[in-house]
Amino acid sequence: MNFANPVFLAIAAFAPFALFIWTFLKARREKALRAISMNPPVQRFFALQGALMMTGLVLCLVAAARPQWGKSLETHVAKSRNVAVAIDVSRSMLAGDVRPNRLERAKADVADLIDSLQGDRCAIIAFRRTGVVLSPLTDDRAFLRSALESLSPDSAPRGETDLGSAVRASLDALDPSADDHNAIIVISDGGDLRGGALEAAKLAKKRGVRVFTVGIGDPKKETAIPAEDGVGTMQFQGREVKVKLEESALKALADASGGRYVPLATAGTAETTLGAIYRHFLRQVAGMEQNEAEMRRGERYVFFLVPGILFVLAAAMFSRGRMRREKLSSEQR
Repeated sequence: MNFANPVFLAIAAFAPFALFIWTFLKARREKALRAISMNPPVQRFFALQGALMMTGLVLCLVAAARPQWGKSLETHVAKSRNVAVAIDVSRSMLAGDVRPNRLERAKADVADLIDSLQGDRCAIIAFRRTGVVLSPLTDDRAFLRSALESLSPDSAPRGETDLGSAVRASLDALDPSADDHNAIIVISDGGDLRGGALEAAKLAKKRGVRVFTVGIGDPKKETAIPAEDGVGTMQFQGREVKVKLEESALKALADASGGRYVPLATAGTAETTLGAIYRHFLRQVAGMEQNEAEMRRGERYVFFLVPGILFVLAAAMFSRGRMRREKLSSEQR
């Protein structure tokens, strides 16, 4: 037998001592009130009352300690989805048209998505020339946040940005046996420089996995990219390199897979966070029912609580007022 709250057992151990003190004080009081005569039967009633009250309190305290023995199998049915989040870590994602920059805004919004998972599993992929899995599918939010915090332009091999590689790496991270419950989110500023996005989108559609693309940045205004040494801006052939959000490739990728393109507003309002996008769109992906079995110890406190209450009630029946009424009634007769 185990007890979930054993501290109540320690309290119960003092019950006999408390009864002794109560009996002793009561005897002194009765001795001082010799003027009020009491026949022995009534005195025996008080002794019985004390024994009943002590037994009831001890049983209630044992019940409060939550005795447990035996085991019971509880089955819970839950729905879960698998989401692979691919984040563009190319240097263009360091542009400051979104504060503090595109990459940091993406990381903040993925953190919001992680908080919205509600039991679903997530994988995190970084991509530039190729995709790199930073976190496999898991529902461990702490591990996902740790992988997210480490995200930087050095998280994936340098080279031309390849959206197709992001989709393929995401597909590899997802369980193919659960494709009805899988989805992909690609976060990028849209620069698909290798042209493999549509082929990857067709592969995803063939597997039944929808790709949701999220465009981050300003599609109307070009913004300079910080230099690698952190001083000034990136230069190419003596000219400053500027970029803007290129939505066409992201829209085409989403359409080809049956997903949806969502531009991430630069203002960062609650309606355009990744958590909101996840709740509005990705929750439409069918959930996979999972039976989760859990062995639990049987709670047996009721076996002590019910008799404990009955003993306390029985003790109340032998209250002094009741005994006095019974005595007066007998004298009147």
